[in-house]
Amino acid sequence: MKSSVLFAFLLLSTIAAKAQAGANLLQELMQEKPEQFGAILANPDQYRVQILYTQINRDKNNVPHFKEFNYRLNPKEYFYPASTVKMPMAFLALEKINHLKIKGLTKSTLITYDSVDARQETIYNNFLDSSGTQNIEQAIKEIFLVSENNAANRLYEFLTPHTIHAQLASKGYKDVYIRNRLNIGRSPMENRSTQALSFYNAQGKIIYHQPATFNKDSLPYYNVFLGKAHYNDREDSIINGPLNFSVKNHIYLSDLTHILRSVVFFDQTPPKQRFDLSYEDRKFLLKWMHTLPNESSYPTYDTANYWPSYCKFLMTGSEKGPLPKNIVIYNKVGDAYGFLLDIAYIIDPVQKVEFMLSAVIYCNSDGIQNNSYYDYDKVGYPFMKNLGQLIYNYELKRKKEFLPQFDPILGIAQ
Repeated sequence: MKSSVLFAFLLLSTIAAKAQAGANLLQELMQEKPEQFGAILANPDQYRVQILYTQINRDKNNVPHFKEFNYRLNPKEYFYPASTVKMPMAFLALEKINHLKIKGLTKSTLITYDSVDARQETIYNNFLDSSGTQNIEQAIKEIFLVSENNAANRLYEFLTPHTIHAQLASKGYKDVYIRNRLNIGRSPMENRSTQALSFYNAQGKIIYHQPATFNKDSLPYYNVFLGKAHYNDREDSIINGPLNFSVKNHIYLSDLTHILRSVVFFDQTPPKQRFDLSYEDRKFLLKWMHTLPNESSYPTYDTANYWPSYCKFLMTGSEKGPLPKNIVIYNKVGDAYGFLLDIAYIIDPVQKVEFMLSAVIYCNSDGIQNNSYYDYDKVGYPFMKNLGQLIYNYELKRKKEFLPQFDPILGIAQ
């Protein structure tokens, strides 16, 4: 073999080896901690694990560049996204206000919700808000502070499932369907209907009325059935056979990651994929994405039920102690039907560390769905804590040519 050909062969082999090593990075890191990840690595299909880790490398101008690593990322393997769908709904709600362009209509404008169908509620007040009223601002705060389901359902009425899909599809997320409310039993037909609502100015005058809607879109059927049995709460009985997820909410882990990234790194997102948000909108969102329940002056939360690191699964799991002072997490978590998720941008301003990490794991060893008995404490929370710390420690050691200078919009001291 001629030397030039041999050199080319060796070069290509080296490149291929490095690419393969990069593709397996997450698996290799987890294999170094068999006491933490051994059981999961031995049965990844059982746990339906998917992980997406994004390295962020700054150039000399502090511009971030992204490199993604994944473990079992598979758009064909369904997971129930639970409360993570609240994140794009929050972004879309602020975007819709901007698109309406109605004088006096802001995120803090009073809203009332009218009952149209049999199982809809007429809603005027919200005791969690300082003014005692319903508004988009308060709903978004509650979504990120404690993942409040009622707040998310108010956004669902405002946005409507048709608009949610259409707006996300226009940004490149065409397979996202947020088509059912959270934590309330409603049929697929009932979830197609949304309430009428009205916005009022300070003088009590209606400045925008949105009539009740019915979503006539053709919705996909996923043909997904999970579990060996499921609990029927209406009949208070266990039914043999899996639970049908084919008409439930649907979103990919990569889409959730990129939706979060588009708000954190707005300037590095192609214009067509951005949400129509002002600088102040983004500042507001990022503030409440990282604010802890004990840091909220209104509403205030009982720390026994809403501890400081509540809703910060990565890095802490279910630990009730404080989040380390040098760690700031901008994220949205979810847990339902045995699925545990966290979509996060994690930074350490002291050590100049930053990365994105998204993960989902299925924790349902008995195979019974909808009975509220899942392996979150035994399997899910420890996995999330260990995974977050694994990547954080890897990032501490990873050599970077240029350290990040964090954008003031993140609201942190550097």
